[in-house]
Amino acid sequence: MNRRVAVPFPPQRIVSLVPSQTELLFDLGLGERVVGVTKFCIHPADARQQATVVGGTKNFDFARIEALKPDLIIGNKEENYQEGIEQLAAKYPVWMSDIANLTDSLDMIRRVGMISGRKPAADALATAIDASFSGLTTPDQLLPAAYFIWRKPYMAAASGTFIDAMLPRAGFSNVFADTARYPEVTAEQLAAAAPKVILLSSEPYPFAEKHVAEFQAICPSATVRIVDGELFSWYGSRLRHSAAYFESLRP
Repeated sequence: MNRRVAVPFPPQRIVSLVPSQTELLFDLGLGERVVGVTKFCIHPADARQQATVVGGTKNFDFARIEALKPDLIIGNKEENYQEGIEQLAAKYPVWMSDIANLTDSLDMIRRVGMISGRKPAADALATAIDASFSGLTTPDQLLPAAYFIWRKPYMAAASGTFIDAMLPRAGFSNVFADTARYPEVTAEQLAAAAPKVILLSSEPYPFAEKHVAEFQAICPSATVRIVDGELFSWYGSRLRHSAAYFESLRP
């Protein structure tokens, strides 16, 4: 983010504004120092009981954060909102990640370990994740796929997203790679894109088996399946499980 952030070392009162980075902090053994999390920080299961919930990723409860007296706040450029982050940065050390691919995520893990006093554990975790992805073989031909994150309106993951960077790792090419970010997609556009596979993410929209027929009607010849959205989009320690999951998705 090209900002210099002065953080007391090691920080003792951490507020995490991103679910995947919250899980990472706990997995690095920092759970007792995490004093604030968002309502979406569902991993580990007791994170929201151990720490104070300080709103969502895009609407912070500034009074609650102030009461926690954090000495480090951790956020992410895409998942948080600029106005809120700037307001917090005026009062507290705010460290931000900016992640578009696996390399970025491994760098984030190592940096969080460094600033939190957990460098050896973070380096070991990043190395293990990197090794698991290195063990994935790239198919000779990637299957054209559409990855949906939302319904009403339909929204897909396109270029410039972490999900788009993960799709080839799982053996897929993105049929919406010529568009950016998270475009709205009509049924007609989906039919014209003619994906061989349609992936319906379990989050942020909770796609379920009841939605499969809806997409099958649009693309009768496509394979439609529900996938674990966390393993495609959470860029913290959950990546430990992603490579094996991607291998299981291949025909």
